[in-house]
Amino acid sequence: MRLAGLGYGLALLLTLASWPAEGAPPPTDQCAACHLETGDERLAGPAREFAGDIHAAKGLGCIACHGGDARESGLEAMDPAKGYIGKPKRQQILQVCGRCHSAAQFMKRYNPSLRVDQVTEYASSVHGRRLKELGDSKVATCVSCHPAHSIRPPSDPKSSVHPLRVADTCGRCHADAKYMAGYKIPTDQLQKYKTSVHSQAMTVKGDLSAPTCNDCHGNHGAVPPGISWVGNVCGQCHTVMADLFKKSVHDKVFVEMGTPGCATCHENHAIKAASDEMLGLGDKAVCAACHGADDKGGKAATEMRARIDALRTAHDKAQAILLKAEHAGMEVSQATFDLNAAGGALVKARTAVHAFSVDAVAKEAEPGLAVSGKAFARGVRALEELAFRRKGLVVSVAIILALIVGLVLKIRQVDRRQEGPDG
Repeated sequence: MRLAGLGYGLALLLTLASWPAEGAPPPTDQCAACHLETGDERLAGPAREFAGDIHAAKGLGCIACHGGDARESGLEAMDPAKGYIGKPKRQQILQVCGRCHSAAQFMKRYNPSLRVDQVTEYASSVHGRRLKELGDSKVATCVSCHPAHSIRPPSDPKSSVHPLRVADTCGRCHADAKYMAGYKIPTDQLQKYKTSVHSQAMTVKGDLSAPTCNDCHGNHGAVPPGISWVGNVCGQCHTVMADLFKKSVHDKVFVEMGTPGCATCHENHAIKAASDEMLGLGDKAVCAACHGADDKGGKAATEMRARIDALRTAHDKAQAILLKAEHAGMEVSQATFDLNAAGGALVKARTAVHAFSVDAVAKEAEPGLAVSGKAFARGVRALEELAFRRKGLVVSVAIILALIVGLVLKIRQVDRRQEGPDG
């Protein structure tokens, strides 16, 4: 076995040594022509798939990965003495892919924007460390995520690493309970993620910037976020919340408890849309998991919830009366515009919850309450003015009708006088 491994290693070295200088394209081969004619799907299938591969589009052929002699058109092309390695073993895949993808000068010829530190990144990942240190052949390598012979750019909807497909790509291993049996990690991440607000934003709303597996765990340097820095992961998008949380008492307390920051209240993969019901001590409140009605934290959570509820109620009440006045034809556009500030204050107050401070929430909520109060008062005045106008209209109509009746009667009286007694 050792001799076989040594022979394979020598063949790989010959392949790498036989490559042209960096920046020069490899010679063209005719491998696919023969493989397609074999009738053996094991050989024809990869050749057929490779026609749509990004490497084929860039002019790279089979010998780029499998080695061999491009000058030969028959079996002589697959001579190990000429660098042919055939199908690389899992432990060798990183070297094969890295021969190009770690060479900056070479990659500039094909895609100058593509990073060339993937091999280094992979070596730092859980996958890379297990492969190198433990010889674990089940861990993901390059071809686990980028299927050999059918690799496409991430922007291609058919790509295995297109944002809409990343979760399923990772899930091929991580959602397979049998395959993951020896790793002592959950296998329900994919199922949970597909119920999350992030997944819904991507798959239903079409927001391809919404987080998926690699946004939180990394690409080639994939690792599970640690307890002390999970907030930094979430904070890449939720920056304001992350800054508030870092200044809060919970930041240090959660680390001491061994609890992962943001995920303590929001979960990690099954993240649901945040709601006011999460705050306080109600049935759906996450605060109730640690706090009670008699402790300081529980009282603070209840007070913060009360402030937010008051602002939301005041905002909705003002919005409703202004809408009623507007539909009645009253001019309330300025008050409606001003009420937007109350809506903004509500958003800020909800965000301030991450400071876990009643004062922080009150600071944002109070201006919103003042604006809502003014807007509601304007709506009331508008409806009162409408009622006054309607009463005035009724009185005016009544007077006009009375005048008309009087005028008609007067005309008739004049007509009778003109007709005389013999009329």
